[in-house]
Amino acid sequence: MICNLYYGFKLIMTKSFTSEFPHVERYFWTVANQPKIKKFLGDFKQAESVPAVQSAKKPAQAKESAKPKAKAEPKKEAPKPKAEAAEEEEAPKPKPKNPLDLLPPSKMILDDWKRLYSNTKSNFREVAIKGFWDMYDPEGYSLWFCDYKYNDENTVSFVTLNKVSGFLQRMDLARKYAFGKMLIIGNEPPYKVKGLWLFRGPEIPKFVMDECYDMELYDWKKADISDEEQKERVNQMIEDHEPFEGEALLDAKCFK
Repeated sequence: MICNLYYGFKLIMTKSFTSEFPHVERYFWTVANQPKIKKFLGDFKQAESVPAVQSAKKPAQAKESAKPKAKAEPKKEAPKPKAEAAEEEEAPKPKPKNPLDLLPPSKMILDDWKRLYSNTKSNFREVAIKGFWDMYDPEGYSLWFCDYKYNDENTVSFVTLNKVSGFLQRMDLARKYAFGKMLIIGNEPPYKVKGLWLFRGPEIPKFVMDECYDMELYDWKKADISDEEQKERVNQMIEDHEPFEGEALLDAKCFK
């Protein structure tokens, strides 16, 4: 099935088309990102546009003339004005900036937080969690909880883990603007998948919603940090607290 769908996704079936079939999308990308399958398919992107269909036209047959025609001398073109020539040689326009780069500067430096998270090996609450809230800028960033919509399908542990790994891999387009924690919860199936994401800006970036199809597979809720319970939930998700909401963790994955 994956081999049958592969060329369609790669060459002609754009996101706008396949989004009408979310279960097929989820099945294809989950299996296509399995290590043994990916070894053969390699890295590839979904088609961004439908290729134009070229009509087959027979080449016109040249008519033989009785007498060979004399070769016409090529017309000499008048030299173009310098201004016109400069326009033709104009350098390509720079790519438009990501809208998030145009936001007002924030006191929170995302790379500083990621570095603190990675380097904290002990006293996580006192060092990393405290450091996070000291850095956090609610005007420049926002926190979001996400819950997987189809947890009843998570009946096999390694498939569930690969599903989350695939999501994080496809979120690479937002690495400059986001930090995330994904928890896989439960000792036995069906496993629950829940996450916490820090995004640049007051809302989830539009380009992430448009380009990462996994976003549609989750329910998203903005965290209210004025609520102490929600703030503590943020703390527990950042530090992989166990038990989480009364259940053991099967695994925890970080996007940084």
